[in-house]
Amino acid sequence: MDWGMPTLIEAPGPEESARLCRELGFSFVELNMNLPEYQQLDVPLLRSVMERYGVYFTIHLDENMDICDFNPRVAEAYMQTIIDTIHSARELGIPVLNMHLSNGVYFTLPDEKVYLYAANPEHFFGRIREAVARCEEAAGGEVAICIENTGVYALPFIREAVELFLQSPLFNLTYDIGHDHSSGGVDRPLILLHQDRLKHFHIHDALGRKNHMKLGTGELDLAWYIALAEQNSCRAVLEVKTAQALRESAEWLREHKYI
Repeated sequence: MDWGMPTLIEAPGPEESARLCRELGFSFVELNMNLPEYQQLDVPLLRSVMERYGVYFTIHLDENMDICDFNPRVAEAYMQTIIDTIHSARELGIPVLNMHLSNGVYFTLPDEKVYLYAANPEHFFGRIREAVARCEEAAGGEVAICIENTGVYALPFIREAVELFLQSPLFNLTYDIGHDHSSGGVDRPLILLHQDRLKHFHIHDALGRKNHMKLGTGELDLAWYIALAEQNSCRAVLEVKTAQALRESAEWLREHKYI
């Protein structure tokens, strides 16, 4: 099982990240495409950094990405960004792209929320089918795309969308254990139903609705989650947000003999 770190605000560049990754004894850095440094991936630079520091990269796609947007120009811009990123990932031997699944806009009525994607299923699921086909063609079997839970799997149309993605061998699951905890565990049933498709974890501690905490400072049964990750031979991003929190959490992992 490989451990990795996220891109930090205090160390946003690939070389700074790779240096810290090696210091921690981890295997990879998850590049966050919300940051300006990664709007366009510099393939020669990233390849050089990997070779010099002996680490590799995964990619966290832009969290705002919405391939089902009703505006076709907006949706196509997001879709083309994914395709371009897949091509760069293949050049670099990057194994995993992590993505959020947008639940879109909703209207708040007196007694319910109406999600526009749920109200327009032909559009929503049609866009997903198109995205699956285009991503499969671009990936050529060399890259996995893992859908990260964000506390929205209680929504029936989102669960159906995940099931649709998982009909393709290209798509798998990321388990963000803090997101699940802070949303009351609504994501866990779907994830465990498809446990065989778990390939990636975001691991951090949580307390109530607060997450991204250092390991050992919250209320999660971390041993259970790490065992699940190990059982499925997953990669795991230690998703805390500062270098100091990473160092202290890495020490927790060593003390508990996980690394």
